[in-house]
Amino acid sequence: MASMNIEILNPKAKKLLQDLEELKLISISEENSNPFFDVVKKIRSKKANISIQEITKDIETVRTKRYGK
Repeated sequence: MASMNIEILNPKAKKLLQDLEELKLISISEENSNPFFDVVKKIRSKKANISIQEITKDIETVRTKRYGK
């Protein structure tokens, strides 16, 4: 038995999969969504367009505010 993770883009495809399940050709089980992993996936999907200089500048700004220098 092979397992696949499928992202359904069209509602018609979901109906087709449900029909295959009714014919006992496939078994469908939905994943439980974890909000933490949803956020992680969202963050990872974005491309980081920030330079090391910008990161360093932000770190120095936070440190200055925190330590009052």
